[in-house]
Amino acid sequence: MKEGYNLEQVARKALQDRGVTLDDIADLVYFLQVKYHPNLDIDECKLNVDRVLSKREVQNAILTGIQLDLLAEQGKMEEPLLSIIREDEGLYGVDEIIALSIVNVYGSIGFTNYGYIDKQKPGILERLNDKETKECHTFLDDIVGAIAAAASSRLAHRAANCE
Repeated sequence: MKEGYNLEQVARKALQDRGVTLDDIADLVYFLQVKYHPNLDIDECKLNVDRVLSKREVQNAILTGIQLDLLAEQGKMEEPLLSIIREDEGLYGVDEIIALSIVNVYGSIGFTNYGYIDKQKPGILERLNDKETKECHTFLDDIVGAIAAAASSRLAHRAANCE
């Protein structure tokens, strides 16, 4: 990696530049886990999101996915890939594969959480999936959902170890 870059800071800024905050992702973690942890507070959710964001695999996925979304937004891809990504075609699964690389960091519980949140699309995911905007979030919506799923898994594993 080129000297002078802090990968974690760059990845966090990339999320922020695309309109995704730590609070947005923490809200998703809360959505996924409050039923199982009635005393859960948003600060604990943020802590787990922070820990997930500290992982290099996660940072790499964030930067790769956002870059692909930006290239599609700018029309800097060749057809038919450009249209496939811009339209977030249902049979295009590469966006989910990148997201699953994040989920995989914290074990199999994350897969269930990811599948659920990907179907429900609560909170920030609803906005990222809005096809009426000029923005392309084909990769970002799945990445954000995967970060939340991984943070939820981390929270669940830690809670199980404390019981």
